[in-house]
Amino acid sequence: MEWKDNALYLIDQTALPHEKRYVKCRTYKDVARAIKDMIVRGAPAIGVTAAYGLVLGAAEYEGDNVQDFLNHIEVVAKQLRETRPTAVNLFWAIQRMLDVACVNRDKGVDALRDILLKEANSMAQEDVEINRKIGCWGQKLLKDGDVVLTHCNAGALATVGYGTALGVIRAAHEAGKNISVFADETRPYLQGARLTAWELMEDGIPVTLITDNMAGYFMKKGTITAVIVGADRIAANGDVANKIGTYSIAVLAKENNIPFYVAAPVSTLDLSLESGEHIPIEERNEREVTHIGRIRIAPYGVNVANPAFDVTPHTYVTSIITELGIVCPPYNQSLKKLFDKYNIC
Repeated sequence: MEWKDNALYLIDQTALPHEKRYVKCRTYKDVARAIKDMIVRGAPAIGVTAAYGLVLGAAEYEGDNVQDFLNHIEVVAKQLRETRPTAVNLFWAIQRMLDVACVNRDKGVDALRDILLKEANSMAQEDVEINRKIGCWGQKLLKDGDVVLTHCNAGALATVGYGTALGVIRAAHEAGKNISVFADETRPYLQGARLTAWELMEDGIPVTLITDNMAGYFMKKGTITAVIVGADRIAANGDVANKIGTYSIAVLAKENNIPFYVAAPVSTLDLSLESGEHIPIEERNEREVTHIGRIRIAPYGVNVANPAFDVTPHTYVTSIITELGIVCPPYNQSLKKLFDKYNIC
């Protein structure tokens, strides 16, 4: 993403890998639409995009009354929150922006607009730095010659830059380790086939694309030596919400004695939720299941279920890799210690 000329430019991820094009967001409603329609996706990327959405919403306010301005951006925030329910980074980023505005409410409307833009720019810069730290920690878990299975896309496209799960793989590659990747296609939206495979090929990292139901076959053969995925929300006990199909992979990994790592920034941790049972799961349009692109693959009138995420119980998670370090079980203790140590709110 790029902020330029008072507009937010986003790579249209629905067009990849066939076409690299940008969508220009001039209003907060453009941003809300881009998030809901998955032009931009990935928990960290959604959060920063929403921050810029608030900047655009702030620019639309006409007047100089600070309280009216704050009321206006609360309305903007409400519409942005309603775009996608599962990724906690969206709510975290919006609340951070609102808090900054509230703290500086004595400085006037024009100053508040500048402060909000500065905060969004800071979030974008921080995201890249955070991802590189995640990569630095996580690459220590990978050995030369490892073959890593990943699911969905947790790369540069899912963040402002570098990536979480793919950031770990990138860091290992940059450290000179001979790492190769098996990428699940990730039905129904095919983020693995369209995005992860494209990113890794662009970086010159060896990648093999497989269908989702091939993962167990390659694990049993001994081909896969580690699994790394991202996350959209992590509960206090270490339960992980990620793209649908992640739970199945975690079960297969445990059955085959393969480590299952989750790479995510601390902004993805939601210690207000005791377990993953309380994480809201987004249900998306049935067309994503009945069609691939514009081609219908299912009979007309068939009933369709399309949850976008599932929850992997913490018992299947070997370690959680954050920018502050690697967290190990028992997560209800180690995650709390992490928050207490770094005074995270």
